[in-house]
Amino acid sequence: MPVINSIAAEADTLTEWRRHLHRHPELLFDCVKTAAFVSEKLRSFGISEIHEGVAQTGVVAVIEGRAPGRTIALRADMDALPMEDLSGTEHASTVPGMAHTCGHDGHTTMLLGAAKYLAETRNFAGRVVLLFQPAEEGGGGGKVMVEEGVMDRFGVEEVYGIHNSPGEPEGHILTAPGPLMASADEFRIEIAGQGGHGAEPHMSTDPVPAAAAMVGALQTIVSRNVSAIDRLVVSVTEIHAGTAHNIIPGTAWLGGTVRSFSPETRDLAERRLREIAEAQSAVYGCTAQVIYDRGYPPTVNHAAQAAFAAEVARAVVGDDKVRDDIDPIMPAEDFSYMLEARPGAYLFLGQGDTPNCHHPKYDFNDAIAPVGASFFARLVETALPLKS
Repeated sequence: MPVINSIAAEADTLTEWRRHLHRHPELLFDCVKTAAFVSEKLRSFGISEIHEGVAQTGVVAVIEGRAPGRTIALRADMDALPMEDLSGTEHASTVPGMAHTCGHDGHTTMLLGAAKYLAETRNFAGRVVLLFQPAEEGGGGGKVMVEEGVMDRFGVEEVYGIHNSPGEPEGHILTAPGPLMASADEFRIEIAGQGGHGAEPHMSTDPVPAAAAMVGALQTIVSRNVSAIDRLVVSVTEIHAGTAHNIIPGTAWLGGTVRSFSPETRDLAERRLREIAEAQSAVYGCTAQVIYDRGYPPTVNHAAQAAFAAEVARAVVGDDKVRDDIDPIMPAEDFSYMLEARPGAYLFLGQGDTPNCHHPKYDFNDAIAPVGASFFARLVETALPLKS
């Protein structure tokens, strides 16, 4: 079962859809025009059960097979990023400060391509629930969908998603059981001292040395508190203090991110960050307040579903183009909430040697859209076979 001929024949149409979405990016939950485009296409495919306004602007559609059976869900994210599009393409973003630089336009297109095929053929027993989700880029739209009850409301038993992967060979599919992507937590450490004249530091309590020392001290969480074979990232990405060269500021603050894969490591990292921030500030006569925000949990594939998805991928692209044992990566993904709610798997689809996701020159590779759409379609037909 290679790439489906009828989907391959729609390659130009898929490209047209994708480039339309690329020209008109929307952020977070404000995917109004994108959702309208998705709904219009779904209706044109003859899909009658379409639910709009899920998680504010999400769209959920249901396709019934030719016979009763189980229900599985397929998910695509729809939102763009708050950055400029420097791709230089004729279909570049027309909206200043917004760009589809993570390929969600391609993900939406792949699921639309699968939806068109499945609505036409219905060569399966059961139901397919299509989840077009807003606000993956920091808004947690996947969490909102789960909290609004989409899994229970539509009787979803398993859920699957796929993401493009720059740097991996075009058309290759990659996944693994267990942890696949990290959790994403944010922290802000506010340090309070006493300001004064830059020429008289002894008359002040300078928060800048406390902040500078804290940057190095926080790295001991990774190097000295966690096993070397465990995975943890603690990155200080912001330092803010002062207004002039001759003024010792009264306050300073640090911000950053913590990435991990297990609840135990996540708990340890937060605890040690608080302890180090408070103690390090005290060494310099300052005080610290730690604001720690737990974001997306780790994306953890269920073993049976990951193995099944890899077998479907082999049927679509060939044995030599599938890896089912890749190492976890440190970026995060709110599909994690769906995998906490139901068994399922997340996969990556190689898009060749292109700029990485979130790069201003990134653009989705239209050549892989028929591959992703075929994978989704074959997954449904394989998971929900009609009895002969």
